[in-house]
Amino acid sequence: MRFLYTAMLWLLLPLLWLRLAIRSRRQPEYLQHLGERFGFYPRSVGDSVGEGVIWLHAVSVGETRATVSLIASLRSRYPDRQILLTHTTPTGRATSVQLYGDDVLRVYLPYDYPFAVRRFFRQFRPKIGILMETEIWFNLIHEASAAGVPILLLNARMSEKSAKGYARFAELTSRALSSLDGVAAQTPDDAVRLMQLGATRVSVMGNLKFDIVPPPAMLALGQTMREKWGSNRQIVLAASTREGEEALLLDAWQVNADSVLLVIVPRHPQRFDEVAGMLAKRGFRYQRRSDGGVLAADVQVLLGDSMGEMFAYYAAADLAYIGGSLLPFGGQNLIEACAVGTPVLIGPHTFNFAEATRLAIEAGAAVRVSNAAALVQIAQCLLADPVELAAMSRRGVSFVSAHRGATDKALSVVAALLDIT
Repeated sequence: MRFLYTAMLWLLLPLLWLRLAIRSRRQPEYLQHLGERFGFYPRSVGDSVGEGVIWLHAVSVGETRATVSLIASLRSRYPDRQILLTHTTPTGRATSVQLYGDDVLRVYLPYDYPFAVRRFFRQFRPKIGILMETEIWFNLIHEASAAGVPILLLNARMSEKSAKGYARFAELTSRALSSLDGVAAQTPDDAVRLMQLGATRVSVMGNLKFDIVPPPAMLALGQTMREKWGSNRQIVLAASTREGEEALLLDAWQVNADSVLLVIVPRHPQRFDEVAGMLAKRGFRYQRRSDGGVLAADVQVLLGDSMGEMFAYYAAADLAYIGGSLLPFGGQNLIEACAVGTPVLIGPHTFNFAEATRLAIEAGAAVRVSNAAALVQIAQCLLADPVELAAMSRRGVSFVSAHRGATDKALSVVAALLDIT
């Protein structure tokens, strides 16, 4: 089965190049570091690799941000070990730069071709590999075993939808999962689905995202944003919106701009210009965050066209809608908003964060809405009820605090392997 899988990858190779070219039209960074995607790394990277590398793979922004508490704990326990972060997307790589600067090595993880993966292991010789969330690459796991590199799947999640997809390749998936040296799942449901697919040595660790602490600098920036945008207006934030959601929201948005400012922060930076065009076409008076300065009094919408400032946006807002949930994208992380104390609205599609969403709603920190019209209506009701807004804020902070502790459990799983290598 793995041979057939690899043969299929070779057949798809022209499409990989085409995909990179298409994506580069919106995000030119996709054409940078192309060699790394096939296991060819600059000599300067090879010269900087030390002994005892701890390797973590974080696909994109969310997974990269989730590594913060774990990497801090790894640095404290293993100060002489070098940290290597691999990514798949340019935005994940950029987030790594913002979070860690030059304190870690960072490269792209190669595509799952045997020759490329073998080059990766020869180049970096990691003592351990940590795959974040749902990264099951069949050749990668096989070659890690051949190279004697123990591999862990941490902060693992497996939605019902994803489980059905992997079940279509039951033999291949089972072999890969059973080859892992440990799996630490976010929830008991995730653990059950992973075991049904073939994972062994499975434990439940919780969600690392609960252990993220809002950076004081971002909280201070949020206060500055609030002052620049007009402290006399309430602010509704649409955070990490996805394709099609901005149109739904803007079509439903019938709120007095003199009293409420809408801030839209698209999930992907390559869509900033697209959303700006959408605002202009619909006749909204808007400014970009990148323009800086004080917001004009008649601006109805602020376009958050910046990276790495989501905590600040949450800190500036009275209420936040978490994107990716009005349409079936599966939702985005609502924990950061709750940690800051920002009340949350969430749409019907949250399968990527099902447990965290359920718990937030049960805690009274979030309200689920059925569509964009309901979102705007409920937002207006909450903005008119400062007592309930304040209560939701307190519940959000308490909700996050009650579910901390995943980092310690993850570290114990890592240490069980790393301390004997």
